[in-house]
Amino acid sequence: MLPPNWYFIRAICQRFGLSERCGFQGRWYGLSGKHQRFESESSVSWRSLFQFGHPAVRNARTFFFIYWNFYSIFVGSGQGPIWTWGERMEPGDSMNGADAQVSEAPGDYEGLKALLLGRRDAMPKRLKQLAAFALEHPEDVAFGTVAGIAEHAGVQPSTLVRFAKSLGYDGFSHLQQIFRDRLRERFPDYRERLKGLREAEGHHVHAASLLEGFTHAATVSLERMSDSVRLEELSRAIETLAKADTIYLLGARRVFPVIAYCAYAFGKLGVRAILIDHVGQLGPEQLAIATKRDAVLAISFTPYAPVTADLASAAAQRDVPVVAITDSAFSPLVTSADVWLEVAEADFGAFRSLSASFALAMALAVGTAEKRAEG
Repeated sequence: MLPPNWYFIRAICQRFGLSERCGFQGRWYGLSGKHQRFESESSVSWRSLFQFGHPAVRNARTFFFIYWNFYSIFVGSGQGPIWTWGERMEPGDSMNGADAQVSEAPGDYEGLKALLLGRRDAMPKRLKQLAAFALEHPEDVAFGTVAGIAEHAGVQPSTLVRFAKSLGYDGFSHLQQIFRDRLRERFPDYRERLKGLREAEGHHVHAASLLEGFTHAATVSLERMSDSVRLEELSRAIETLAKADTIYLLGARRVFPVIAYCAYAFGKLGVRAILIDHVGQLGPEQLAIATKRDAVLAISFTPYAPVTADLASAAAQRDVPVVAITDSAFSPLVTSADVWLEVAEADFGAFRSLSASFALAMALAVGTAEKRAEG
């Protein structure tokens, strides 16, 4: 339940024709109804509001609003401020010890996770909500934009900055780096992966253990894909590819075998397709002749090949339809894609499977040829 002062402040705003959000969204409303936006996201101090020349002092109505806000909250109810600079706080999100900045930010993901779990019960509502999202979707936080993460977490973008600073980080980019470092640790180089397998299986890694492990990872990947790929989206992807005069195939690094198979399958099925192999860094030139009558099939998974994302984006900007296979709604391919299909491959010893990716590629190739045959 909102404190009584909140309703009184709202009534004052409405009585004087002020926006109900006046002072909450980083804007000061003048007598003319126009506003100025301030870039700072730090909290406004009590002293700064009364300095000579401050915008609030030059506006009598806004000054009265701020004066009453501070007086009623700090003197009257004692519940703390109900807003921060750049963000309207939700009911119940009072400033307390959990919202204060810690002395030293954790340097790794495990330390961050321990800190969040330790402070969870004392956190304000929105920070607790964001902490839960970050722990449940660390890959999404690692590669998402501020706006995208905020939308999926159900908070304001400025909450991410507030969240990061409350944990001792310089800003959200600093915090995001912790999540990216976690991914690098999760998928180390291949020698480190072999070392990890030896430590897990003993000095000698037996062939039977390898086969069992990779078979299980493949099975899990296929089961995940059957749940994540929606049939209506798969049908849209097939229809988009079937309409294209030429299908341009984008994929690099780990997924290059999958996209190369697509080139082979489309060729055997009589579907015109061009593999963008990026030899000699000529990927942009290879894709430059694509038109609106063509389509792009792009595949990329965490940690996402920059060349694939860049070429898919360039094609989308020229209105070339893009079909993407990727592993997250935060993937850079999603913003360029007309339709995207989600595949999250399982791993064994940090070696990720490609079973689901190949299965989906086969479905797209055969489905496209079948759709064309229908006329």
